[in-house]
Amino acid sequence: MTRWLIAPASLLILAAGIPSSPDLGKAEGQCRPGEKGPAFMVSVQGLKDRKGLLKLEVYPDNNDDFLQDDNILINEGKTFRRVEVPVPALGPVDLCIRVPGPGTYSLSLMHDRDGNHKFGWRGDGIGFPGDPKLGWSKPKADKADAVAGAGLTRVPITLQYLHGFGFRPNKKK
Repeated sequence: MTRWLIAPASLLILAAGIPSSPDLGKAEGQCRPGEKGPAFMVSVQGLKDRKGLLKLEVYPDNNDDFLQDDNILINEGKTFRRVEVPVPALGPVDLCIRVPGPGTYSLSLMHDRDGNHKFGWRGDGIGFPGDPKLGWSKPKADKADAVAGAGLTRVPITLQYLHGFGFRPNKKK
């Protein structure tokens, strides 16, 4: 009997150690030309520079799932979407990401300046809808949420970067 309990527990431990894949959630999140349906169009504000990648992610709107590991969310059948693109050299930056249906979701936007698919707190930027003040911990889900309608919902997000002892938007030049 004990042997049957140990095997499933071992699988859970191994699954928890599986590294996130940068491709998880991309097929579900990618907007397609002319497609109708619920999606966010995020207007990216406050880029520090035009290098690296932008990664936009959608999570369930609750504190337990917000910024949770993508493998865990997908394995539990929860909402997770990702769009990742190189930072455009010029012009305004807008990212479109599909959601499963109208409703409230938490979003995060990362400027991965070195393109390594990881958040480097010393150089990378992070932003959320509503521009919550960032300390040294993640914001609560309800401070980083947006409501998606039946079609395209526009949401501005201002990126924040480490300045001194905290994160804040870049000063306008």
